[in-house]
Amino acid sequence: MELQLLRYFLEAAKELNITRTAAKFHIAQPAMSKQLGKLERETGRKLYVREQHGIRLTPDGILFRKRAQEIVDLEEKTLAEFAQDSTQNITGTVYIGAGETPGVAHIGRALRQLRAENPGISYRMISGDFEDVAEKLGKGLIDFGLFVGKISLKDYDCVVLPESDRWGAIVRDDDVLADRESVSPSDLRDRELLFSHQASTQGEFSEWLGFRADTLNITGTHNLAYNASVMVREGLGVLITIEGIVNTGDGSGLRFIPLMPEIRAGLVLAWKKDAILSKAAQVFRKSFMAALQEA
Repeated sequence: MELQLLRYFLEAAKELNITRTAAKFHIAQPAMSKQLGKLERETGRKLYVREQHGIRLTPDGILFRKRAQEIVDLEEKTLAEFAQDSTQNITGTVYIGAGETPGVAHIGRALRQLRAENPGISYRMISGDFEDVAEKLGKGLIDFGLFVGKISLKDYDCVVLPESDRWGAIVRDDDVLADRESVSPSDLRDRELLFSHQASTQGEFSEWLGFRADTLNITGTHNLAYNASVMVREGLGVLITIEGIVNTGDGSGLRFIPLMPEIRAGLVLAWKKDAILSKAAQVFRKSFMAALQEA
């Protein structure tokens, strides 16, 4: 399967119009249609259907777009690693996936030191929950993953960060819980709850409840805490998340209340065991260790 065909398809999936896609690659529209047809024959699946003003991806096309993007990203990452300057001036890109956590500041400090000594190194941060980051790390699309909470480390080498994140509830200022010093399991039984996807999969939360989490009234889940905090402001429920990733200060209209008994989530920076890291990634790992020691 030719990489250029994947690039054609990804642009067509973005534009949803074959004529505009052809123009971007400076080829004729019939030729572009022929190339996309070749891709469908190679996959053996119908990837899109024509509509009056463009095209629409089929379910197979939506899945193929995700896989095609991963392949193209991996090609670009590989070429960038091989294109590194062979002199002492290390260049390249460090790819890092991370969940939402204040602990990402450790990465920031390491990158600041890294770029001060190696200005030719850049970085690409990809945010996501555990499943997103673990999938990309497993496929080699990122070099490092910053994980929050309990994870299996059998496939990774890692460094454990010295601090942990505190779980709690975010409520509106006018909520009945707003004046509480803490939130107990009984406080959540009859409430509409918004959960981070990570919180809904963490075993320690079920242990804290003392009863099954699926008996709660979870009305929504999310990957980004900021978006969920907007739902809280709109009166859609109580958000269960970690401290420090949503503004709950004066004027925010929100308040963070810790769970009691307290739940804390550990932080781990991990990379694949026996992974052959690029020079840029190796230097980042060294800078990260140094930043932790200074902290």
